[in-house]
Amino acid sequence: MIEVALRHAFSDLAIDVAFRAPARVLALFGDSGAGKTTVLNAIAGLLEPAAGRIVLDGQVLFDRAAGLSVPVSRRQIGYVFQDGRLFPHMSVRANLLYGARARHRSGTELDRIVELLDLAALLAREPAHLSGGERQRVAIGRALLSGPRILLLDEPLTGLHREARDQVLDHLVRLKIELGMAMILVSHQPAEVIALADDVVLLQSGTVADHLPVDGFARRQVRR
Repeated sequence: MIEVALRHAFSDLAIDVAFRAPARVLALFGDSGAGKTTVLNAIAGLLEPAAGRIVLDGQVLFDRAAGLSVPVSRRQIGYVFQDGRLFPHMSVRANLLYGARARHRSGTELDRIVELLDLAALLAREPAHLSGGERQRVAIGRALLSGPRILLLDEPLTGLHREARDQVLDHLVRLKIELGMAMILVSHQPAEVIALADDVVLLQSGTVADHLPVDGFARRQVRR
């Protein structure tokens, strides 16, 4: 369960968002500049909103009125950025182990993530020798090995060619099914949202335009 209520002003956009979602996988959908990444950053603790409250599974992560903000390192949140942000001087194995060491994960858990994301053949390579889709799979694996309660995905498929995009999306669906991983996906692509999400929050110009189950979102897309 994620509960978000936040207000924050930038020079070109005012954010005023509130929603409560019990879904395993929630999508934040909207055009560029709608405020999707701002909401994600606030949940992760990378941005402290001017006002608001954020609660994850009953734990208050942020409450401006109470003067409470849980440090990033204690939120148990995995974040996969659009560009992956792997350590360029480290092999795939070393990047994954960085995530595992952060939460003292076992070798068995590393092997499980490597298998789930089909990374075995890539372990000795450095990021410069990976495709875009491979880099994103490694970034997802590193985030998972940090032991998160929820995985934040900031447009993880943007910039990938169709085959790579489909492969990464298939792996995310597999993580949802086999690990029961909770996720929040930021996207402006309806097909990605329909394939992965259970619930959709539509953002428009910094506000919530609608909040609906993915079936209703899919029907709305067909009507367009």
